[in-house]
Amino acid sequence: MNFSKFPPLSQVLPSKDKIPEHLVSKKYKHWRWRMFIGMYIGYTIFYFTRKNISPALPLISEKLDIDIIQLGILSSVFYVVYGIGKFISGLLADRANIRMFMAIGLFLASLIHLFIGFLDSLYLIVFFWGLNGAFQSMGFPPIAKGLVHWFSPRERATKWTILSSSHTAGTFGIGLLVAGIINLYNKGVVGWEAVFYVPGIIGCLTAIFLFITLRDRPVSLGLPPIEDHKNERPIVELIEKSKSHWELLKKHIFTNKYIWLLSLANMFIYIIRFGTLDWATIFLYDIKGIDQVQVAIFWTLMPLAGIPGGIVAGYLADKFWNGRCVPINVIYLVLLTFSIVVFYFYSGPNNIILTGVFLLLIGFLIDGPQNLISGVQASRVTVKQAISAACGMTGFFGYVGATFSGIGLAYITESFGWMAMYGVCALSSVLCLILVLMTYKKEKGHS
Repeated sequence: MNFSKFPPLSQVLPSKDKIPEHLVSKKYKHWRWRMFIGMYIGYTIFYFTRKNISPALPLISEKLDIDIIQLGILSSVFYVVYGIGKFISGLLADRANIRMFMAIGLFLASLIHLFIGFLDSLYLIVFFWGLNGAFQSMGFPPIAKGLVHWFSPRERATKWTILSSSHTAGTFGIGLLVAGIINLYNKGVVGWEAVFYVPGIIGCLTAIFLFITLRDRPVSLGLPPIEDHKNERPIVELIEKSKSHWELLKKHIFTNKYIWLLSLANMFIYIIRFGTLDWATIFLYDIKGIDQVQVAIFWTLMPLAGIPGGIVAGYLADKFWNGRCVPINVIYLVLLTFSIVVFYFYSGPNNIILTGVFLLLIGFLIDGPQNLISGVQASRVTVKQAISAACGMTGFFGYVGATFSGIGLAYITESFGWMAMYGVCALSSVLCLILVLMTYKKEKGHS
């Protein structure tokens, strides 16, 4: 199978162009910081062109006369296309230039925003929002590749989880931006379409920034591979260097049982992530009777709690387990299961502090396994030449879980009640824990 090489894989520079030994550390320090900051800003802005629709849904629904079912279709189409696209982008990104792949994806996603707000046909809006999902899927696979090539195994968990906080920063940032735009719309300063074209303009400018700032692998700049520079061996080494890319994927992705285990684990963590976040507002307001303002505050703070949750998990994995993820994932998932159960039984207006504490705990505890399972841990059970594909596969299963958390949990709640819904979330946490534990020996053998 011949996978497209556009944008092309950067070539290893000839020996005469390699950086002199005494300059390697200085150049590595410069480019590692530059790559990390560029990827962080880039993925934050990807979320500006992905989550801008969420806080503006009431306004969009009113202006376009779209009902809740049609809004659900809009959301579902995006998730399905994004999930499939992330898998395909993962396959392509391993053979692509990080800079070009990420910059082009953001530019095309942003370009859609410059005119989608002016469409008045639901079918066209659904089509182009689905197309946006395809371009959005080009965001994380090149980042996964960049993290593996620029950061060594023993430091990767910390760097990965810090960079993964960019999606929360992007969600929070676009929420503030859209709130400001809606405020200006209410004053008659801008049209409602600004919720699309303002993020679109920001995205186009950021795509140019990515093209200027990012590079591909260290060897494309005359630097040695990160494992040589840090004097660490690759966790999983590629022996058959002459194999085709398809043969590499077949051996190290599609028939790699550990990638399948982590993909299923990621599916369960996404059921919990979207299930507890998306349904918490209705549960707390309609069922528990908590004030709407307090519910809105809790909903805003819950994903923010995930930022330190993910970073702490990555730091502890590097600090105490040499980058291995299973031990800290097990700790987080045990606490997460307990928090879900306590939240269901004891949340309410009479226990408002307890409600807030356990809702924040759920947010804190979800981001650790979510970031580690689909990224860091996947990078530890396959070769670095296939890491984007590994993240694409785990990401695809994640969005299978996200889709189930909408349609599936809605049916379960409607048919069996809220205890069943939160029971599914708790069970998902237990199943995720079991799947993660099944990769323990693999990780331990390569620590």
